[in-house]
Amino acid sequence: MSLIPSFFGNRRSNVFDPFSLDVWDPFRDFTSSALTTPSPETSAFVNTRIDWKETPEAHVFKADVPGLKKEEVKVEVEDDRVLQISGERNVEKEDKNDTWHRVERSSGKFMRRFRLPENAKMDQIKAAMENGVLTVTVPKMEVKKPDVKAIDISG
Repeated sequence: MSLIPSFFGNRRSNVFDPFSLDVWDPFRDFTSSALTTPSPETSAFVNTRIDWKETPEAHVFKADVPGLKKEEVKVEVEDDRVLQISGERNVEKEDKNDTWHRVERSSGKFMRRFRLPENAKMDQIKAAMENGVLTVTVPKMEVKKPDVKAIDISG
């Protein structure tokens, strides 16, 4: 018996299965292929969420990488001022005696690239990981204020 109307994707539900009562998300099937085109070696994990904020002192990137160790994540900078954050989450080993009811956690490779602005100090980039969040801090060059010299007006 279908408890969810067909315009919600023809999902069938069972009132005794708490996992089958998914909340319908109208944007779930919306793809941002116009914005980003994943390369063939990446998977659904390519959608790693990254925030980029600018403070007066630095550009700060925060990436959600739950379950990954720092050894499984790479932070690299290319010569043309491109910050690249990449890594891989491996598929969990299956045991013949296990019965899987649902597999939702993504696995595979991910890679995100950002072109850094001219004011980035490329030689002072730092990265740290805590509680599944990678933080990359790119210090900014100080904007030198022009020296202003007051000139006395005679007369």
